[in-house]
Amino acid sequence: MRQPPAAGVGLTLALLSAVTFATSGTFARSLIEAGWSAEAVVVARVGIAALVLLLPALLVLRGRWPVLRRNLASIGVFGLLGVALAQVCFFNAVRYLPVGVALLLEYLGIILVVGWTWLVQGHRPRRLTVAGSFAALAGLVFVLDLTGAGRLDPVGVLWGLGAAVGLAGYFVLAGRIDAALPSIVMASGGMAVGAGALLLLGLTGALPLRAAFGAVDFAGQRTSWLVPIVGLALVAAVVAYLAGVAATRILGARLASFVGLTEVMFAVLIAWLVLGELPTTVQLLGGALIVAGVALVRLDELRAPEEPPAAPTGLSGEADLPSSIRRQAGERSGVDV
Repeated sequence: MRQPPAAGVGLTLALLSAVTFATSGTFARSLIEAGWSAEAVVVARVGIAALVLLLPALLVLRGRWPVLRRNLASIGVFGLLGVALAQVCFFNAVRYLPVGVALLLEYLGIILVVGWTWLVQGHRPRRLTVAGSFAALAGLVFVLDLTGAGRLDPVGVLWGLGAAVGLAGYFVLAGRIDAALPSIVMASGGMAVGAGALLLLGLTGALPLRAAFGAVDFAGQRTSWLVPIVGLALVAAVVAYLAGVAATRILGARLASFVGLTEVMFAVLIAWLVLGELPTTVQLLGGALIVAGVALVRLDELRAPEEPPAAPTGLSGEADLPSSIRRQAGERSGVDV
């Protein structure tokens, strides 16, 4: 039976969101290698994206200011954990690891959420979720490739796992946001809080904020630093987020985030084409297990009754928001994570 036209449009938007979110690590790598600190990259990305989304967020909020006031604390924590922590850890991981590997480590945050909901909220996972979790953990062993030629820098692995913690926090917090709060407001507000907090810490010397405004190497060419900055802010944040939200409203949160799993595949492909990075065979096997495990967890959620898609709550960004599975509730901050 043919799919309705709207479903085809939703699928196209979900794939567009996944592709654009997947570019973030590649854009960031060119800046980091040119002397930018990961924290400065995050400030530029989410700060510009927040400004771009500010006007539409204000338009959506007309007459709904009480909703914003009662959610200020939640937006603040979301911005600190789901945006700032997740993205700083991911971009620092990119300093030491291939982009695809760093993203795979971040995706383990979905498995951390399973553990959180079980241990803290008492929601015992079903068999399919348990199987997916074990598959993802087995994949992690292969991705780390502890004894092979593809052995990873432990510092990068720790940053990648930190990104997973940030992503898990993103999901936990997003699931508790008031459903009456427009998703674009949560995205813009969360990114503004994340950028502001990192900028403040940088100005006080607590975090390194280094930026170099000369030419950078990108896709084998010397180009202006503005190219990856524009790519990060507009392509990997604004376009990715808006496409993800639109896809979620058409397909529903669970199905859109399931399609968003293709972000990992696109990230590996883009890093290979642009940076010449390709994980080893063992790491690719591990990556396949991680993606399969996360897919099983998401598939288990798809079996549950779908929530009404008209009122998405908190990534992808994503996300930022998540392209990816980070758009569990129709948005992503660009925690690419």
